[in-house]
Amino acid sequence: EHALLAFTLGVKQLIVGVNKMDSTEPPYSEARYEEIKKEVSSYIKKIGYNPLAVAFVPISGWHGDNMLEPSTKMPWFKGWNIERKEGKANGMCLIEALDAILPPARPTDKPLRLPLQDVYKIGGIGTVPVGRVETGVLKPGMVVVFAPANITTEVKSVEMHHEALPEAVPGDNVGFNVKNVSVKELRRGYVAGDSKNNPPRGAADFTAQVIVLNHPGQISNGYTPVLDCHTAHIACKFAEIKEKV
Repeated sequence: EHALLAFTLGVKQLIVGVNKMDSTEPPYSEARYEEIKKEVSSYIKKIGYNPLAVAFVPISGWHGDNMLEPSTKMPWFKGWNIERKEGKANGMCLIEALDAILPPARPTDKPLRLPLQDVYKIGGIGTVPVGRVETGVLKPGMVVVFAPANITTEVKSVEMHHEALPEAVPGDNVGFNVKNVSVKELRRGYVAGDSKNNPPRGAADFTAQVIVLNHPGQISNGYTPVLDCHTAHIACKFAEIKEKV
């Protein structure tokens, strides 16, 4: 289920750490590792991942085997190898597999989108919305609009880890001080954007492709689930189920 959720959410790179190798029967069993590797490879392939691009590492978190340094308990493990269009990579430990993850492209060229995680009132400063920049760039002096409430205001300052930033880019978790807006006017789930560059707008309806992981009954037109989208958490209704993909 975690692999399916990761793929559905757009996670392109995967590492499989086969943990608790110290608890297999016998301990550090190559046969058990190969059995798990075969089963998981088959499953992630069905989801949409290429197993050749996924590093499999037998580890023991409790004892530290193959976490930071190669383990002497698994001499049969000759290391992990991955093949992807950006090239090949190999190593022995989990940390090396993590280091081989390619950083994703940061979409700074797209319009600003910053979903709010929280809004604070800080004495002597004022209203400070907090969230992660998903696309675009946030800068002090920018006039932002908060959707769907359509509130417009100027950004006084941008901070990350108590340090002022000249700009915030995708992946940055920031707090930013805004003028003349009370903490009661903003809430988690609102989205900030640049008022001068394709600002975000609320949507009355949209078309979605949905994966049903499990459901006790039947899903039909009129079904009313709660939608979690970025930081928003809101009730909605299936107006029309168009087709099975």
